[in-house]
Amino acid sequence: MLNEKENNSMNFIKVRNLVKNYPLGKTTVHALRGVDLDIVKGEYLCVAGPSGAGKSTLLNILGLLDDATAGDLSFDGVTIRRMSARELHRFRRERISFIFQSFNLVPVLSAYENIEFPLLIQKVNPAERTRRILQTAEEVGIREYLTHKPDELSGGQRQRVAIARALVTKPQVVFADEPTANLDSANGAAVLNLMRRLNREEKTTFVVASHDQTVMAEADRKILVVDGVVQHA
Repeated sequence: MLNEKENNSMNFIKVRNLVKNYPLGKTTVHALRGVDLDIVKGEYLCVAGPSGAGKSTLLNILGLLDDATAGDLSFDGVTIRRMSARELHRFRRERISFIFQSFNLVPVLSAYENIEFPLLIQKVNPAERTRRILQTAEEVGIREYLTHKPDELSGGQRQRVAIARALVTKPQVVFADEPTANLDSANGAAVLNLMRRLNREEKTTFVVASHDQTVMAEADRKILVVDGVVQHA
């Protein structure tokens, strides 16, 4: 099952006729209405569109945080709907990371401990954990803040910690949902430059959802989602 491969390896993530419906009282919200999408390995893709258009829903399904109502999704040649729950959890844990606009850091943990957390889940040995944390913190420019807790950091520094936490597991793809929404323009630009540099140097695939023109301008490619439909690429 996990060694199933598709012929076209360029299409790292393939989506066909993806549908997501939510019940809302006696009505149904059609969040995604038959999305088709191909994402190439190493690409920096921006999923653009107004608030409520379906961007976050699409990212959550691509990142295996939510299930689609209908449609097909394959990831690096693996058909997701054929996985067991255990395989799905392991696949997500080992290959995917998320960056959220609200940082989602654990307030009682230091920056070091927040970055370390996913490595503990992966049972990485202590020496390797330390090596990765220090290296990643250096790459994102927060090594001198590793002993600080989130409330001792600026918004830009907290987002850098969140980026380090996302990258320390060496994921194949990072999904970022409005990663600059809670930052001022200077910190937002710095975070975007950091993600773009890491994309180019590490060849990590980035899929970034945003309605910010600055974010869109950084992308290799942009798709526009309106009312749950991809309007154009």
